Order: sequence, then C-alpha cells, then structure tokens
Amino acid sequence: MSLSCSDCFSDLLCGEGSGFLSGESPECSSDLDSQACSVESINEFIEYERNFVPGFDYLARFRSQSLDASAREESVAWILKVQAYHGFQPLTAYLSVNYLDRFLYSRRLPETNGWPLQLLSVACLSLAAKMEEPLVPPLLDLQVEGAKYIFEPRTIRRMELLVLGVLDWRLRSITPFSFIAYFACKLDSTGIHDGFLLSRATEIILSNIQEASFLEYWPSCIAAAAILCAASEIPNLSLVNPEHAESWCDGLHKEKIIGCYRLMQEFVIHDNSRIRKPPKILPQLRVTIRARTRSSVDSSSSSSSSSNKRRKLNNCLWVDDDKGNSEEGL
Repeated sequence: MSLSCSDCFSDLLCGEGSGFLSGESPECSSDLDSQACSVESINEFIEYERNFVPGFDYLARFRSQSLDASAREESVAWILKVQAYHGFQPLTAYLSVNYLDRFLYSRRLPETNGWPLQLLSVACLSLAAKMEEPLVPPLLDLQVEGAKYIFEPRTIRRMELLVLGVLDWRLRSITPFSFIAYFACKLDSTGIHDGFLLSRATEIILSNIQEASFLEYWPSCIAAAAILCAASEIPNLSLVNPEHAESWCDGLHKEKIIGCYRLMQEFVIHDNSRIRKPPKILPQLRVTIRARTRSSVDSSSSSSSSSNKRRKLNNCLWVDDDKGNSEEGL
C-alpha cells in the first residue's frame, strides 16, 4: 500500500503567482459576527460563486454510482468530528468539504481500499485550517476521531500540493457563510433575532453538507434556505414565505430556494425521523512511503521481498510498502 511518489505530482501546477490568498473572488470577512456585506459585495458573490463549486454533473455522478456517496458522507462526517474536536470555525469545515468536492470533480482517485480518500480529507482539512484558523495543530494531531489511516506529515504535504494544483490555488471560496449575515438582515431588519438566525443557520448548513443531494444548490441558495429554516423556529418569523427570499438580491431563484428549503426541512428539521447507523470504529493504519530505488538491482531485490510488512506499534497497524514503484498513483 503506497502513494506513487514518482508520477502523481508530475503535472502539478504550483502557481504561487496565481495568488491563492488573494484569488479572484471578492473579499468579505469570514467572521460570522461581522457586519453584513454591502449589496455590491453580495452581487459580486452571486456572480462569482459558480467558480467555487463542482461542475453541474457532479451530483449526477453520485446518483449513477460513478462516485461513492457513502464514502463521501463518511469523509465529511470525519471532517466534522475533527472540526468539533479542535474547536475549528464552521467555515473551516465547510471549506474542507468544498476543496474535497472540487478535487473529486476534477480528478478521480485510485479505487483501492479507501486510503486515498482519507488522505485527501486530511489534506483538505489542513489547507482549510491554514486559511482560517489562528492556530493550526500539527499534521499528526489532525488525524484523530476514528481516522482509519495515519499518514506521515510529508505525505500529507505532498497531497496538499496536489490539491492546490487541481484547485488552481483558489482556496478563498465563496460559501454560504458569505451570505447569511446579509440575508439575516433582509429577513429581520430590526436585528433582534440576528444572533439566533446566524447561529442556527450555521448549524443547519454544517448538518447538511454530508448529504450529496445538496450539491445541486449553490452557496447563495443554501444560505437563503438555511436562514429561512432558522426563521421558521421563531414565532414572529415563522410565517415568512420562502418565495419572498428571491427579492433579497439579484441572482436568487425562487424555485431553487424552495427546493433547497424543503430538502433542509426533510434532512434537518425532521432529523429525528432519520435513522443513521453509528460510525464504525476501525483500526488505524500508519502509511509510509519509500523513495524510489536508485538501481534496478535494488528494485528487483525489493520486488522479490514481501510486498507488505506489518508489525504492531503503539496499538496502530503500520503498513510498510517496500516496493520501489507503485502500481497506481493519484
């Protein structure tokens, strides 16, 4: 079991000049307690949000089982558990999933026993934490909360570079959190219920990112639906018609908002009727990567040896690949 060290990064485009911090998206504070953005900023977010979501056929790949929705759900669930464990901001978790989805849309992972998706999840979470968190734990400390595999820091860093290349270094994504403060103000101009609307909408947004069905909707639509769901729990605002949300800003579509709102009510508001299986507790595997052998003699001798040597170490299963060449790379 190994990650290809020779070929998987040969097409990497590490364009620091692309400005992955500045990016092409308009700027707005990610702080949920900050003032709502201006109308001009919101209009720009609406215009550019399509550049920070997977392609329109991404959801169809899950429905056709070309991509494994349950594997994605498991990865997102793990990201949310680590976010809670370390006390990361909600935006950090959302960005992690956004990076993961955009990567999976653009590049297929090897179909093995699941470790490439785990490695991708760790790399996306690490990148998101570097974007949003003032203090980022060491890479080994990110791999908690039931992670099946434990990867060496150098392996994660290489995967981070691959993710950066596939995403064209555009990490400052437009997310539902770019819109919810503005939409809360549009719904409740008095500001009396802002605190509840923002906190409850944030909970709803995080609770639905595991569901592949929400990939059909763009960030602005998810934000509008989440604010409406939060408002439905406030007596004075519970009668707000979801159709009116279309008037909050240009670019919103009534049919999409209503569809997303109904889906949220099914998966979030009535969550008690849903039966979820508890996550499996799996043994941890520590994955290491050996450098390419320098001579054909060494390569042939290592190939003749056992391909996988396993030994117990600190209650984790260490998987050591002695092969010089991997059969399949990322």
